[in-house]
Amino acid sequence: MQKNYSRKNNLAGIIATSFMALITFNACAQNHQQNQQMVAVFNNISSNTVLLNNEAQLIPITALNQKNIAAVSLGFNYHTTFDSLLNKYAKVSSFSSDAYMASSTLDELEDDLKYFNLVIVALPVSAMNNPRNTSFINSLAKNKKIIVSLFGETGSLLAFDGITAPIVWANQNNEAAANAVPQMIFGGIPFTKKLTVGYSSKYTAGQGATTSQTRLKYTLPEDAGVNSDNLREIDNIANEAIRERAAPGIVVLVAKDGKVIFNKAYGNHTYTNGLAEKVTDIFDLASLTKTTATTPTVMRLVEEHKLNLDTNIGAYIPRARLSPMNNIKVREVMLHQAGFIPFIPFHDYVKPGDYSRDSSAAFPTKVADNYYIKKGFFKDVMWPKMLNSPIRTRGKYVYSDISMYVMKEITERLSGMPLDTYVWENFYKPLGMQTAGYLPRNRFSKDQIVPTEQDNYFRKTLLEGYVHDQGAALSGGVSGHAGLFSSANDLAIIYQMLLNKGSYGGTQYFQPQTVDMFTKKQSDVSRRGLGFDRWDPDATKKYPSQLASPLTYGHTGYTGTAVWVDPAKGLVYIFLSNRVNPTVSEKLGSLKIRPRIQDAIYKAFEKGVN
Repeated sequence: MQKNYSRKNNLAGIIATSFMALITFNACAQNHQQNQQMVAVFNNISSNTVLLNNEAQLIPITALNQKNIAAVSLGFNYHTTFDSLLNKYAKVSSFSSDAYMASSTLDELEDDLKYFNLVIVALPVSAMNNPRNTSFINSLAKNKKIIVSLFGETGSLLAFDGITAPIVWANQNNEAAANAVPQMIFGGIPFTKKLTVGYSSKYTAGQGATTSQTRLKYTLPEDAGVNSDNLREIDNIANEAIRERAAPGIVVLVAKDGKVIFNKAYGNHTYTNGLAEKVTDIFDLASLTKTTATTPTVMRLVEEHKLNLDTNIGAYIPRARLSPMNNIKVREVMLHQAGFIPFIPFHDYVKPGDYSRDSSAAFPTKVADNYYIKKGFFKDVMWPKMLNSPIRTRGKYVYSDISMYVMKEITERLSGMPLDTYVWENFYKPLGMQTAGYLPRNRFSKDQIVPTEQDNYFRKTLLEGYVHDQGAALSGGVSGHAGLFSSANDLAIIYQMLLNKGSYGGTQYFQPQTVDMFTKKQSDVSRRGLGFDRWDPDATKKYPSQLASPLTYGHTGYTGTAVWVDPAKGLVYIFLSNRVNPTVSEKLGSLKIRPRIQDAIYKAFEKGVN
């Protein structure tokens, strides 16, 4: 008996260690054999976790843009893990009854929750008969939506007979259960279990609600039929990139079939400051802005019949009607076939009197720390230069940032909202994306944002949370072609939504046919979709990687970023780096870091779990 007990303790230790690795994402895993054990244990826990009182279908949680969520621990030892997983799906504020030990009641805690409209309470079985806790739960349930998460074996649920709120009961009280339950609450893992015996007069045998998976699951490679040992080549390639100074820091995320199976950070923010890269860090996405902000906005406006791809620019932008771009169709713009010149160096047109080191009514637009551009610079200088630039290559594929400046102007006119506000309210917030957005310095500390270039020729400063692209910076940081920042997890959410044909978290953001139209090949003269880059049929280019399927779509970014979605493999691949720090380096491209990692992922998929 003692030997068996020791074996169980050893396995529990392995599982706890592995789950901490999974949660922090500092490692892909421990090793293949341990991962297989852990996946079996994890799936056993989730398949035996029951959902009660879900008649109102509060679980899986939907409409995140209408929720202000708190998590409350009532003596739950694994609340750090629990809260960490909740925060992968939405912003959740953490509270613990431990902070209120001096009081005989939890009334003060209830007061502190006044601004929250959904409270997720986590407690072990041993705490459920404490009158202080049950009084708190009963009182809270009168005024707010709550979810009770109960952990551990129990002989009775009598204490909760008066509760009408959903109860999630996991029969184990450990790290793995603390990892699984948040994912089940948000729809990353479905509920399938029903009570096999009665636990009170209310909770009788046969009860238990079932749900379906609606969001990403955070798990290990083995859970998606992949041997974690075969993903170690990602480490080798990423470490080579840092060793060769292709980029000081890198984050890689891999999702397969709706499961995040790999998310790891490498290197540091810069070569000199020693601040270690984290998977939660926020990167300047550069041209991923085109497919993560502007193109989704175009897709929505097309679905709403507010925007017609075959209408000319001048029909939407009055100032364009007397310009060379008047008769160009929106479809040509989205395909980079409008004939626009590739790039205008707007920073070269900034005169000494156009900027100031201090902000004022005359210099309101912040371009970087201690750099403010004069009022009206975009309207009076930048926009006229774009409107009057020559149209020389119409009908040919010439990649141009001007295209997405134009689309920003069109979408803002049709939506009546600034682009940054529109994407936050229509996509990022309801999807549960917390870091994605423009102007990150308004929301996050510098330490959370990966620096880009040491700009010695324009802004004379290290760019920390200000967009690298000069034109986007002079536009106030919000543009259609650049300016968006995000963590890897947030990108995984929105691109999984696209892989799901527009559905995520119980909401249909786009009709499947809209996603298909924009992401499939739409050009007679290039590989492009509408807004999206795609797999190149020229086999010599091996783009975006040698093993990518013809269905693959996504985009790359100048700062050293990439997102590729391959529906044939159920793959979302995200690569984030700051290869422009301290100055622009071409090594990320010459060493083929991004495509080599993508090929390593495909090879691991092909080898399977053995």
